[in-house]
Parts: sequence; structure tokens; C-alpha cells
Amino acid sequence: MDTQYNFEEEDVHGGVPLRMWTRGVPVEAEARKQLTNAARLPVVWPHIAAMPDVHLGIGATVGSVIPTLKAIIPAAVGVDIGCGMMACKTTLRAEDLPDNLAPLRAAIERAVPHGRTPGARDVGAWSKTPGAVDTAWATLEPEFTELCRDHPRLKNTNNHKQLGTLGTGNHFIEVCLDEAGAVWFMLHSGSRGVGNAIGTMFIELAKKDAQRNDVHLPDRDLAYFEEGAQYFGDYVRAVGWAQKFARVNREVMMRRVIEAAKTVLCKNFQSHIEAVNCHHNYVQRERHFGQDLYVTRKGAVSAQEGELGIIPGSMGARSFIVRGKGNPQSFASCSHGAGRAMSRGEAKRRFTLADHRAATEGVECRKDADVIDEIPMAYKDIDAVMAAQTDLVDVVHTLRQVVCVKG
Repeated sequence: MDTQYNFEEEDVHGGVPLRMWTRGVPVEAEARKQLTNAARLPVVWPHIAAMPDVHLGIGATVGSVIPTLKAIIPAAVGVDIGCGMMACKTTLRAEDLPDNLAPLRAAIERAVPHGRTPGARDVGAWSKTPGAVDTAWATLEPEFTELCRDHPRLKNTNNHKQLGTLGTGNHFIEVCLDEAGAVWFMLHSGSRGVGNAIGTMFIELAKKDAQRNDVHLPDRDLAYFEEGAQYFGDYVRAVGWAQKFARVNREVMMRRVIEAAKTVLCKNFQSHIEAVNCHHNYVQRERHFGQDLYVTRKGAVSAQEGELGIIPGSMGARSFIVRGKGNPQSFASCSHGAGRAMSRGEAKRRFTLADHRAATEGVECRKDADVIDEIPMAYKDIDAVMAAQTDLVDVVHTLRQVVCVKG
């Protein structure tokens, strides 16, 4: 192993090696098995990179970078296609924020549908879309209409009405302070219901292809489309569109968050002094090790040399704006967060409401039982995760949240 890198290499019998940036961070046995299964696929080359936040996913591990030759694995991309982060530094200072942050949180919650909206067909949808959402949808609609011609079932998704909405689970909007006292707005979301529909549909089509062609897989969820296959081109178009939707979704939400903040803070400020908008669940064509590859980052962020990215901690933990080092061994990637240390069910069994309130002390956020599964202790130690990837990124800013809106 080259001593300038932090990874540890593991050989996989009948497959490509695993290169793991997990020193000082526990890796569950089930996640290791998923990595091994993916490494044995004939289309994976030349190795799999496991990020320090790696943990069990569906088919493929979250926190892994899977390069493939002339093929894509839809389940490795997943169903929250284009899920990612956006952060904006403002000209506001910590002293510009009021002592009581509850009105700011309430204004953000009113501005962006989130969680389960009563009466909506899908979670967190608009009952009436604002003009800004309609304008943004107009940039996405023509290509979506073309996709629906070949795959009519996509028409039934709540696509337009979920643009500019947050979702549920670990999706969030935060107001943060950096190490110098500057105020940042940050959010985490993806392609919502329409991305889920695209991912689910093509995962099933890939499984049917594998069955029809008698392809033997270590896990059915690792079924893949090869170039030239019936649905390969359709999937590339659909997943590319869903990634555009996700990026636009974050941009629309960020504008609404900033507008909402201005109504509460009653102070004129600039909002995009520094801005980052990055995916961490996606696939794109890149060149590595002299080959054109489809690089799937499932819970991983692009960290090309000089490129800015976001690595969030959990509720109550620190987050980081980072600059990539372009490490070729990780396919120029880094982790996408802390990574879950336990399932949501286990977190709810293990921790109490008092635990959650103590862990999020000083943060204006929900303190009810429905968000216990997002307690910081359900995630890996973000400081250990960062220490394991010092050869992948440099820290530019360290953020701590003061307001957190959860889906």
C-alpha cells in the first residue's frame, strides 16, 4: 500500500479488491458482506472504495464508490436519485440572530413543505405550487414528458407538486454558524417521489433482465444493465433527469429559506458569498485508471482536486465544508456524512426523549419522540469519520447548527 494514502486494502476471492477508508471507524459485518458481493460482479473494475461512513444499504452499501465498465447497477444508485446537499454562506453574523430562534424555524417550516402534509397524495407536497416552483418545473418538464412516452407509469408520480419540498427521514434544513461566526443556510434533499419511482422501476427491470438472461448474482439487488441492453439508454436518460430534478429542488428550497429568513430577521443580507450544491447518490461517466467508467457514488461526494463539498454531521453534531484533494484511489470521492451506526428501529428502542433533548441542547429543533431515530448517537462519530479521510479532503469551514428543520 502506498503510504501517502489512508486506505486499507482487502482482497476479495473471485472479485476486485476493497479499499477501505475506515481506520478508527467500525464497519458492520453486513455492510462488509455487501461490499464483497458487489466486488464479485464481473462489471466492477478496478476496485471498490469504501468511505468511512459506510453502512448497510439495499443491495449496495451506503458510503461506497462503485466503478463499472460499460454497465450501471440501478440499485447501487438507489431510489433517492441525486440526493445531496446545498449550503450558502451569508453576510449575516451570529450577533444578527435573535435570542429566540423559534420564529425563524417556524418561518422556514411554513416556506418549505416537509414531513407528512395532511391531505397531500404524497408526503410534503404543495397544495398549490408557487410561481417560482412552476418556473423551475418548466425547465424540467419537456424532458420528463419524453421519458413518460416510453414509461407512462412515471406520469402518476407527484413530480411537479414535490419540486421545492424537503421530504422525510434524514432530510433537513439548518441554520448554522461557522468557526468565524458567519451564518450559513444548509439543506439536504433529493429527487423526492419521482426519483423513487424511477429508481424502483429500473431496479425491477434490471432484475427481470438478469432472470431472463440467467445471470447469476450474489444478490438480486445487484442486477445491472450493460451498454446495448434494452433499458440501458432509458435508465441513463431517466437517472440523469432525476439528478437535475434533485439539484433544482435544492435550489428552489434554498431561495425560499432565504426569503423566509429575511421576513423574520428584518435585515438585508447577501446569501451566496460561498455556495455549494452537490449530489451524494448518483452515477456519472468519468475517466479513471485509463478507462471510461460509470462511477456510482452511493452515499459519497465527488472530491476532485479543489472541488468544494459538504459532509454533514447529525442533529447536534458538527458539519463540514470541505475541499477535495482529488485522491485517485477513492475515484476522487469522500464520505457524505457521519453514516448510521444503527437502524432507526434500534435507535428508537435504545434512546429516550430525554436523551434526544440532551443531545440537541442549544439547537432550535423538534424535541418529540418522532425524531428520536435521528439522535446523534444513532450515527457514527463525525470526528472519527473526518480523521479517517484526511487524504481525501481538507476542511474549509466547520459548522454548528442553531436551527434544524426535519422532515
